[in-house]
Amino acid sequence: MTAPPTARSLDSDLVRESLTRPEAFSALFDRYAAMLYRYVSRRLGPEIAEDLVGETFLVAFARRKNYDLACEDARPWLFGIVTRLVSRHRRAEAARYRSLLRTTPEDVVESPADRVAAGVTAQASRPALARALAGIAARDRDVLLLVAWSDLSYEEVARALDIPVGTVRSRLNRARRKLRAALGDTNPLHEEA
Repeated sequence: MTAPPTARSLDSDLVRESLTRPEAFSALFDRYAAMLYRYVSRRLGPEIAEDLVGETFLVAFARRKNYDLACEDARPWLFGIVTRLVSRHRRAEAARYRSLLRTTPEDVVESPADRVAAGVTAQASRPALARALAGIAARDRDVLLLVAWSDLSYEEVARALDIPVGTVRSRLNRARRKLRAALGDTNPLHEEA
């Protein structure tokens, strides 16, 4: 009998163990569901996020036999799956950005932790940021948001999207350039009042 996974188990070990003991896969859900939920919620809204996170883990579970066990961290794999699922909802993402353009900073309802982290200036810049994000090509936006919101490294983004690291760098550079230009070549978080 295999021992239950510990908090220190590598993701690859959990995937390997789940091949003979499927319930071991639930530890990956426990580790990453909230992280994936935050990412999808920011992109598409909380209404869709829970369903897409659930779908992400269903897809991952079904494909766990194909997981590269040399990759100890499953985050890039999971973010790759969820990003592909998000791509099926591009219209919903565009509608979310349009909705953010219509909201005032006072209309935005977030958790207390999000409010503290974002700060007043970030809230005020949300419509401009939403407009700028909507103007970036989807593949460039995917790279930008995986780096910015999911804190993945360039190598992890490359694995998540199954593209070369050089492509990640060029897409990120292009997205940042377009974002800066759309925001008037300024960073609203660093503007003096």
